[in-house]
Amino acid sequence: MANANVIDVTSVVDEAKVTSFTLRVIVVAAFIMFLDGFDINNIGYAAPAIIKSWHLSSRAAMGPVFGASPFGILLGAPLLGYIGDRYGRKKAITISCLLFSLFTWAAVLATNVTELAAVRFLCGIGIGGVMPNIIALGSEYAPKRNRATLVVAMISGIGIGAGMPGPVAAWLIPAHGWKILFHVGGVIGVLAAILCMVALPESIKYYSVREGCREKVMKLLRKVEPGIHLDAATTFSVHDEKYTSFRFVQLFRDGLAPVTICLWILFATNLMCYYFLFNWTPTLLSSANMPLSKAALFTSVIQVGGVIGGWTIGYLIDRFGYTPVAILPFAGIIVVGSIGYLVFFSGTLLSIAMFLSGFTVLGFNYATNAVAGMMYPTAFRSNATGWCFAIGRAGSVTGPVLGGLLVGMNMSVQHLYLCAAIPYVIAAPVGLYFIHVYRARFMGTAPAAASSQAAART
Repeated sequence: MANANVIDVTSVVDEAKVTSFTLRVIVVAAFIMFLDGFDINNIGYAAPAIIKSWHLSSRAAMGPVFGASPFGILLGAPLLGYIGDRYGRKKAITISCLLFSLFTWAAVLATNVTELAAVRFLCGIGIGGVMPNIIALGSEYAPKRNRATLVVAMISGIGIGAGMPGPVAAWLIPAHGWKILFHVGGVIGVLAAILCMVALPESIKYYSVREGCREKVMKLLRKVEPGIHLDAATTFSVHDEKYTSFRFVQLFRDGLAPVTICLWILFATNLMCYYFLFNWTPTLLSSANMPLSKAALFTSVIQVGGVIGGWTIGYLIDRFGYTPVAILPFAGIIVVGSIGYLVFFSGTLLSIAMFLSGFTVLGFNYATNAVAGMMYPTAFRSNATGWCFAIGRAGSVTGPVLGGLLVGMNMSVQHLYLCAAIPYVIAAPVGLYFIHVYRARFMGTAPAAASSQAAART
């Protein structure tokens, strides 16, 4: 602080204890992520029933539908990331929730693959806006010593939500048809938007750098740090308030070029595997003569592994930095590649492989999401993470579509899962290099100026 009347908001948040207010932000954000995850993955569980209901001649026909929402996410992430930085995280999250819930609901009106792909694309725009703004908001309220753990705990809501269509599909689709998943997704998405408006605070750092928000900053600071002394003469600052507007080139300045390039590659390769795995697994297991209800439950095991992996990895990041996370792509090559061979071998071993694939694939996803929210300045954090998601969606679009092409070539289940593991062959060496990048910015191996600049940005 420059003097007794200037409060550095970044320092207050960084040094604060975890309060009931902090936990409320994390829990509400995690619930919104839960609903977001449900609407991302419900199409994968509905697909086998849709193929049967519409009498589609080939499973590959669902490839464009699987790729539509990731393509919408590709556009929605930077667009709504910009809205979050410019007009507030809370507004952007609310808009995102309304978009994905309404267009999830609209899927029940689709009568063919083209219409379904169109509404899934529009749904994806809303889904894309949730993650970058939630990560930015959560990062800005989490104390520094617990930041990765709390952010990953928040993000893991998406994994729990993504696993829920499995039990819902097994329970309701036989009696009510595939549309029930989209009715449920639409209703709970609207509830998410209402919850956001009522229970989620706006970013304290967003208010701190804008005129006319002094009272709002004071109110939020007292919740973050109940014992803080504030008076009529108090003014506020944040470390990165010099950034007044976002320009794309900022992603590559001030030592951020290797950060951005590595994160883009890691996001793209991870999401290519993720979306192949979660969109196609119910269909592929069904094609191996496994009942749909059993295939859906097996797929849900992936999400259980992902949630446990996410919590574990968040703790490891706070304790040891990024280093332990770099082994996950190597493990992913083995675990994902083995799934196809275990389908016909052992249900117990298949369950273990599904769990471990969730631990590695989703765990790695949570890790990159959390780190992206920590590496960039507050002033363009939503934009930066939005661009990570946008570039990553190049992988999430190609994963399901390439999966459809490979399925259309009548490849065996074993070979399909071997192909699904290929993106991690690329991610593994990039993850190792990112250890050096991460250490340079957060663990004191960079020159002093760069290290202090990095600290200011978190």
